Amino acid sequence: MTKNGQSTLLRQLRKGGAINGDGLDKQDMVAATQELGLSLLVADCDRARSRSAVLRAIAKAVDFPEFFGGDMDALYDCLCDTVLDSKTSIVLWLYRLHSGDPALAEDAALIDGVCADAVQFASENGRVFSYVIEHAGEHPEAEPGVAAAPYGES
Repeated sequence: MTKNGQSTLLRQLRKGGAINGDGLDKQDMVAATQELGLSLLVADCDRARSRSAVLRAIAKAVDFPEFFGGDMDALYDCLCDTVLDSKTSIVLWLYRLHSGDPALAEDAALIDGVCADAVQFASENGRVFSYVIEHAGEHPEAEPGVAAAPYGES
């Protein structure tokens, strides 16, 4: 990343909000969050093919409580609780969210809205919350005769 690009990323992270993941290198994000002392939480959504699977990936990354409800209201509540409980600002990276899948398109937009609402909550409470949604398009079609990899394997 160029020096100007790095300073832009640092400025965005200090401010909070949505960060465009197009062309954003993960190592640049790791370096920027370390430089600022921020918590970087990565939710691996690559294999998620439903809302509940995406929410489970987020819950795992953020270490939500076992009673996490699995809907958008619960996501908002847990993100807000995480923001308040954290000693540092938080960056949530939704890695390879397949927002191009028909089953996930609407949910991806809802999740983006919940994250934006959490940004506002954080700001109102003197905290900073940033998030990256790395859109990955549609999942590849299944190949006939080839079993899908179990969820959770990389």
